[in-house]
Amino acid sequence: MIPDHLTNKLYLADILPMEHPEFFNRFEKVLKDCGIPFELLPGTKDVWAVDYMPVQTSKDEFIQFRYEPDYLMDSPENKATISNVDAICKAIGIKPIKSNVNLDGGNVTKWDDSVILCEKVFFENEELEEDDLIEELLEHFNVQEEKLFFVPWDENDFTGHADGMVRFVDEKTLLINDYWQEEEEFQDQFQAAIEATGLDIIILPYEPEDDPTLVSAVGLYLNYLEMEQAVIVPVFNLPSDKKAMEILTEVFHDKKVVALECTELARKGGILNCISWNIWV
Repeated sequence: MIPDHLTNKLYLADILPMEHPEFFNRFEKVLKDCGIPFELLPGTKDVWAVDYMPVQTSKDEFIQFRYEPDYLMDSPENKATISNVDAICKAIGIKPIKSNVNLDGGNVTKWDDSVILCEKVFFENEELEEDDLIEELLEHFNVQEEKLFFVPWDENDFTGHADGMVRFVDEKTLLINDYWQEEEEFQDQFQAAIEATGLDIIILPYEPEDDPTLVSAVGLYLNYLEMEQAVIVPVFNLPSDKKAMEILTEVFHDKKVVALECTELARKGGILNCISWNIWV
């Protein structure tokens, strides 16, 4: 697997500067200041590039999972936001291996030899027996069974994406959300899943705003962008911004760590990792 810290080139949806011009201008400036090269993916229909683009498993190998998330299959309007990934990959010279497993890229958190997924992947592939699905995932990711982990699905998060729940720091350490506001049953399930990894943990602030639609990602610091050159952290003009930046600056002490105001983007349901398809070239 290709962990985020090795990635050195960034692709963003070409629709991003049109839908969020003020945010894009701020983001572009930070990327240039950090020395991160980026290009725009052609012909995109939504901004969440990590979800529909292939998962890079080695320098020259990409797995294109089936992208039919239930939250986009419920109406013609939502289906119309699904990009033609075959055309995008052809335009940028990528020839991915196709998989019939239904899996969003935002639900893949990875290290060299380890992968963490949210259990929603089982709900999205109910036509497959659980053992068969796991076998396919192990083959695609080329990891040992004891290195494939699952965290519970908090159904308040309709996407069920692991990148908003847990991120690898290194082979021994995970960053996780402080889920003190969540229901006790979910907290217990999440804690058990994290303990099952045997990894050390560092807890980040998690301060979700009161949003009856359950769409907003404001207060979710874990959805940062990590690349070889720098770590860019979403902030929201909240008191918890300072604590999150202190923790991440210490965690990534050997890298440039930069804050980026992301409230506008977060209220659409995702943040920096969601919009980023960062790869190793």
